[in-house]
Amino acid sequence: MTVLVTGAAGFIGSHVCEKLLTQGHEVVGLDNLTPYYSVQLKKDRLAKLLSLKGFTFLPLDIKEREATARLFAEQRFDYAINLAAQPGVRYSIEHPESYVDSNLVGFGNILEGCRHSGVKHLVYASSSSVYGLNTRMPFSVHDNVDHPISLYAATKKANELMAHCYSHLYRLPTTGLRFFTVYGPWGRPDMSHFLFVKAIFEGKPIQVFNHGKMRRDFTYIDDIVEGVVRVMDAIPEPNLAWDGQRPDPGTSPAPYRIFNIGNNNSIELEEYITAMEEAIGKPALRNYVDMQPGDVQATYADVDDLAKAVGFRPTTDIRTGIAKFVEWYRRYYGV
Repeated sequence: MTVLVTGAAGFIGSHVCEKLLTQGHEVVGLDNLTPYYSVQLKKDRLAKLLSLKGFTFLPLDIKEREATARLFAEQRFDYAINLAAQPGVRYSIEHPESYVDSNLVGFGNILEGCRHSGVKHLVYASSSSVYGLNTRMPFSVHDNVDHPISLYAATKKANELMAHCYSHLYRLPTTGLRFFTVYGPWGRPDMSHFLFVKAIFEGKPIQVFNHGKMRRDFTYIDDIVEGVVRVMDAIPEPNLAWDGQRPDPGTSPAPYRIFNIGNNNSIELEEYITAMEEAIGKPALRNYVDMQPGDVQATYADVDDLAKAVGFRPTTDIRTGIAKFVEWYRRYYGV
């Protein structure tokens, strides 16, 4: 099969492409190589992919409507996986325009392309941040998520709504995946695991938000990738039992589904940092500060629906995952 993957030079996108290629698929990867973080890191991810059989890279920005439409007109894709987005909760506070362009306009262009070219299934990245002010744990896809607290979260919720419209109006099968704090080798330098490990190696203090009173459902990259690829093959069917009197946010009478992909295990920030200290063999210098605007105090994923649909749930524990990231970091940066 031929699979379109947007955000192919990104953290999750590059891992997904590699998995698909090892399974024998043809992969067309798109990326605009935005300088939000190290472009060299993105190029190094691409170099790894270009060494594999079946990978084609196209430097394309999905917010460019004509170029994206031309791509879908000229090529035929069996499946599409949209991982291109402007990431980062905190960055959205200062640069909202980036999120409108990439996460709304860009995603709309992908939906249009899939609609007109007969794509069998569009899988796209949502985020645990859509749960916003929700406090009932674990977070369930069957709960209402109408109170996001960052523009990033709002754009991801909007993606789910946009996808539902296309599933309903045009019968385009779509599945949204709410990722929970992804970490691992080749990660983004603006993410906590990357920032913390770098600081510990350099003997610099780390910023521990909300004075350490934070809990996250940290999910190792290999588990995320396994979930994405399995979901791609599980084309959603309409839920014929869906009831408009008691609407279920996670399903629909259209070919539309939402899944959480998390480790189903919320851990304290201190345990997360301890895992890094153990893997590095060096203590962290902690600087306790207040919680940042747009952050939530805790996340915890209910993944029962994912397990039922594709027979998989993430299982990598934090110490194993962090040790693998530290090993990669030492090798990549020559530490």
